[in-house]
Amino acid sequence: MNRNAAAKAKIPIGVLFSVTGPYCTVGAEMLNGTMLAVQEVNDSSEYDFQLVPSVENPGGDLTQYRVLCELLVKGKRIPHVVGCYTSISRKEVIPTIEKYDSLLWYPSHYEGFESSGNVIYSGASPNQHIVPLAAYALRHYRPEVYCVGSNYIWAWENNRILREVVTNCGGRVIAEKYLPIGSVEVEDVIAEIAATKPGFIFNTLIGESSYALYRAYYREGTCNPRFDPSIMPITSCSLSEPELLSIGDPAAGGHITSSVYFQSVQSEENANFVARYKAQFGRDRVTSADAEASYIATLLLAMAIRRAGTADIHQVKKALYQCKLQAPQGVVWIDPENNHCYLTPRLGRSIDKGRFSIFATASAPAKPDPYLVWFDALEIAADRHAEKQNGKEAKTMRQPSRRHLRRVK
Repeated sequence: MNRNAAAKAKIPIGVLFSVTGPYCTVGAEMLNGTMLAVQEVNDSSEYDFQLVPSVENPGGDLTQYRVLCELLVKGKRIPHVVGCYTSISRKEVIPTIEKYDSLLWYPSHYEGFESSGNVIYSGASPNQHIVPLAAYALRHYRPEVYCVGSNYIWAWENNRILREVVTNCGGRVIAEKYLPIGSVEVEDVIAEIAATKPGFIFNTLIGESSYALYRAYYREGTCNPRFDPSIMPITSCSLSEPELLSIGDPAAGGHITSSVYFQSVQSEENANFVARYKAQFGRDRVTSADAEASYIATLLLAMAIRRAGTADIHQVKKALYQCKLQAPQGVVWIDPENNHCYLTPRLGRSIDKGRFSIFATASAPAKPDPYLVWFDALEIAADRHAEKQNGKEAKTMRQPSRRHLRRVK
């Protein structure tokens, strides 16, 4: 292909995110990350083609995901689609993706227990976010947990994993409550938390439902001293920087999140990513794991097309397994065994102005384990018991892949 920009080949890609509806904050961030990567590819002399995005907005309407996905892969004959945030939307489009032999580039942390030959997963697997969070919470708080989530598979499966870890460590799940997606009626949940007094709260609510929980927790804290993040925090695998801004200070502060990326990651690649993001979308904007995962998915797609010399999905997949990307979070690559991404687990505590303070980081990218085949909850229990016997906190945090998180001084 001719490297002259005007003569570059045009390669269409589908983009499918809900930028309106109950989880529009996250959807908008994922779209931004995708478009930032598209611009980077199209402006670079390293690529002899341009990506031409065809953007569709399902608006959080589950039925629209299938309709719009079919429009992209059948109607427009686009073989690659970057999209979906919720697991229920991903599962809604996979039959269409598989039927028309396309590739879905799915850039969201999720509950695992899935591996499709037609999906590339650039978000965190359960061993890369929920297991590190559970291990930390069980070491630092009383092992009695209150689980509250949105009523769909993301929350169901994450709560199932957490229950296994907690019970094997001698703890218990006090309650497991679900709200409809978009519901902000959290008063009964707060009242029950006040009555049951858990050691910590595990939050798998999404969008406006989650924001309502943090605000209600803060209001309760004005008259109930137990509602203090240093005593009984809300823990999450999905809370992000733009969502902290949506919740607002001071209600957003002091809680714990497990993620593979925070804007506060210290690296040259991340500094450049944050600067480009702010230049493109506004100086007051913040980045997030959702934006970064979408950025990663789109860049890996472009790198694989360049290596393959074609957009054919079978050739692209073969080429993809040879690609490594120095991402804002660190080096990432796809595991050919399961089409999931090697990523670097981290733990952060929310502070002010839409920021997280990172207090633990993995020593290396963790091999994705979507089915938790290497996971043994008894290892966490053994670590916890050893710390009690020694009377001091361990300096590492055990991972099912035998990699560890180190404390950041």
